[in-house]
Amino acid sequence: MAGEGLMNVSYIFPNGDRYEGECGLSASGAMVRCGAGKHTSANGIIYMGEWHEDRMCGRGTLKLPSGAQYEGEFKDNMYHGTGTYTFPDGSAYNGQFRENRLEGEGAFTNTQGRVWMGDFNGEAALGLKMQHI
Repeated sequence: MAGEGLMNVSYIFPNGDRYEGECGLSASGAMVRCGAGKHTSANGIIYMGEWHEDRMCGRGTLKLPSGAQYEGEFKDNMYHGTGTYTFPDGSAYNGQFRENRLEGEGAFTNTQGRVWMGDFNGEAALGLKMQHI
């Protein structure tokens, strides 16, 4: 960031979205979200967490109107790194993400509480093992 530091702002976008948090100046002189902040979209999506150059980047929580929620690491507005995605039915995946995809070691807990562990690769998860309780 080229600015002299961060400032706290409260901003309403023309589409009805709201942002409350830290902002700074980009290299081009534009005001951008950076640091910690909360963005609430007009359609009910809420992101609370870290921003870098106007993108979700770092740790944060994204809550969707469906009841789904992601908590973990973001990069360039995508789930990227370690995190937990909880589905609307209460089932959850905890593990590695790469560009919004389940990618790498992880554990899926179904609605009955059974845990399946293994290597996830997008939509495929061959060879998962059920954890015995």
